[in-house]
Amino acid sequence: MKNNILKWSMLAFMLVSNVVVFAQSDPGFGDGGTGGNTDGGDADPAPINSKLIYLAIAGIAFAYYAYAKMQSQKKQA
Repeated sequence: MKNNILKWSMLAFMLVSNVVVFAQSDPGFGDGGTGGNTDGGDADPAPINSKLIYLAIAGIAFAYYAYAKMQSQKKQA
């Protein structure tokens, strides 16, 4: 049981840290930015939540598929 909790906590940590590492702040808020790419600097940051619902749906569908496949293999054995 302890090993299972460790696995789930490491998974949660990796998922949360991944979002934090790749998230970008708004360039026009508080850092002196112009709010766009008018000065020849870095490009505008890409939003990380524009298609997140599709990713969640795909993840749930894959989890259901993997669970159903595992259950069918248990019934056959």
